Amino acid sequence: MGSTTVINHPLIQHKITILRSVNTGNKEFRELVEEIAMLICYEATRNLLMNEIEVETPICKTKGMVIGTKIAVIPILRAGIGMVNGMLNLLPNAKVGHIGMYRDPETLQPVEYYCKLPADLTEREIFIVDPMLATGGTASAAIGYLKAKGVKRIHLLCLISAPEGVKRINGDHPDVDIYTAAMDERLNSHGYIVPGLGDAGDRLFGTK
Repeated sequence: MGSTTVINHPLIQHKITILRSVNTGNKEFRELVEEIAMLICYEATRNLLMNEIEVETPICKTKGMVIGTKIAVIPILRAGIGMVNGMLNLLPNAKVGHIGMYRDPETLQPVEYYCKLPADLTEREIFIVDPMLATGGTASAAIGYLKAKGVKRIHLLCLISAPEGVKRINGDHPDVDIYTAAMDERLNSHGYIVPGLGDAGDRLFGTK
């Protein structure tokens, strides 16, 4: 059964507060997204499979633990791109795939427009990254797409989530763990998270 973890670490909460501010510019916003993603990654990888190996220090031989899991980071375009470097700072050997989806402004349903994934996807533990978990429709569709390709181990990492989105993922994919830096109040009539931070993609890339 999947779980939902809201990471209340002081560093994350401090950075989320600055991220929300309308006065935070694009450059600082991008830097904060990357930093928060790295901190969420630290928590989300806590239970990775480990292997014991022998290593020689300058003093003697000893045994140590190394990550024994192949990993892929899959951003949901376009805003998910902002979280990738933060993940790769901690997981430099991870492969990166891309799923392009956007939410139709009228129906609020996800529309797929691009997909490029590692060839050995089914051998990897998958970390889907998307800054905002609003209705949950896009994330659910992306998870379903990966499952249809045979992926078994999937985690969803977000910066800010709405209860509606979490409920959708838990209902559609009860085996997927969610890691988020904040659980906000609700969605408004346009499907935006309240209080949220606006459109993450626009704030990352300076578009409107």
